[in-house]
Amino acid sequence: MKKNTYTIPLALVFSLFFLWAISSNLLPTMIRQLMKTCELNTFEASFTETAYWLAYFIFPIPIAMFMKRYSYKAGIIFGLLLAAVGGLLFFPAAILKEYWAYLCIFFIIATGMCFLETAANPYVTVLGAPETAPRRLNLAQSFNGLGAFIAAMFLSKLILSGTHYTRETLPVDYPGGWQAYIQLETDAMKLPYLILALLLLAIAVVFVFSKLPKIGDEGTEPASGKKEKLIDFDVLKRSHLRWGVIAQFFYNGGQTAINSLFLVYCCTYAGLPEDTATTFFGLYMLAFLLGRWIGTGLMVKFRPQDMLLVYALMNILLCGVVMLWGGMIGLYAMLAISFFMSIMYPTQFSLALKGLGNQTKSGSAFLVMAIVGNACLPQLTAYFMHVNEHIYYVAYGIPMLCFAFCAYYGWKGYKVID
Repeated sequence: MKKNTYTIPLALVFSLFFLWAISSNLLPTMIRQLMKTCELNTFEASFTETAYWLAYFIFPIPIAMFMKRYSYKAGIIFGLLLAAVGGLLFFPAAILKEYWAYLCIFFIIATGMCFLETAANPYVTVLGAPETAPRRLNLAQSFNGLGAFIAAMFLSKLILSGTHYTRETLPVDYPGGWQAYIQLETDAMKLPYLILALLLLAIAVVFVFSKLPKIGDEGTEPASGKKEKLIDFDVLKRSHLRWGVIAQFFYNGGQTAINSLFLVYCCTYAGLPEDTATTFFGLYMLAFLLGRWIGTGLMVKFRPQDMLLVYALMNILLCGVVMLWGGMIGLYAMLAISFFMSIMYPTQFSLALKGLGNQTKSGSAFLVMAIVGNACLPQLTAYFMHVNEHIYYVAYGIPMLCFAFCAYYGWKGYKVID
């Protein structure tokens, strides 16, 4: 397929970045909401992230095998449908009102989104000139930033009511009492996920009737005539891919630690009401979106690896600001952290896939698996925050350490030496 015919396929794939951003960036809001409806503390509620991101550790290799056998398109359509089913399950979950039911739903949605992410990232890197792959992936990821902004600024306000009662603080004259309050807060979670499910189904229909180009080794037989591996573990012998997986593990864990606890930080430690906190969350994601757009433009003049190094070093300094001052100063520092986090994931992803050839699907699977950092490092951060509430800000030393690994990757780890 000629270069100028990549426009429509790329536009369709860009829409996937938007969709999974909405899904993953509703999690901080859901953590805050589940603390109310299921009566959880910060540490307990953080396992919402574990349930979601654990799917990204379990399924990338089976998904890569599925797409190797069938196609990227088949994987995308199946992922869209599976995630839509998960969104619709919020309706029976609102009847159960059990935390384990929500954890199962998040796992199902994440599995569907994992199909999309395993397919979309390498697809964007291959559809076009190799030398512009980092810039192209950052452009695609800007739609991820747009979805994050919409989830944070608008959908979060559909969920969070602005009231946070406990059994002890609920007004005695509240209509219907405690059960009515919990039901009201529980029902608030259904509409955003209904919207997401319908959007996923609509995009799935578009993909069914669209023609996507086969890329790389899709639809071809190996030259040697031997049956090719569905997943190639030998790709981990490539040092730039191996270091890329490590950098992605720590980047994802650091980013999600800050994202997932942002609303908890605003309401619990900065003393902001929920409606103000969601506005700040929207600004936080807007900074991320602007960072993606500006970073994509800067890559025309600067090497991606150099920008990665500078941005990572900036975030190390900003995490230090949060640790030293906390409160509103720390909150404003987080807005800047969001800006500088913006290019790190797609830049590391594209640099790690450089020169992998027919090992691209396998490399992509391992890079997506690295998102399991989201399933453990945010919980570690939440634990330190919960057990040291008087010095909660020291917990941000964990994201600081994570960004140090990213800085190393931008300095030396990205180099293709084998």
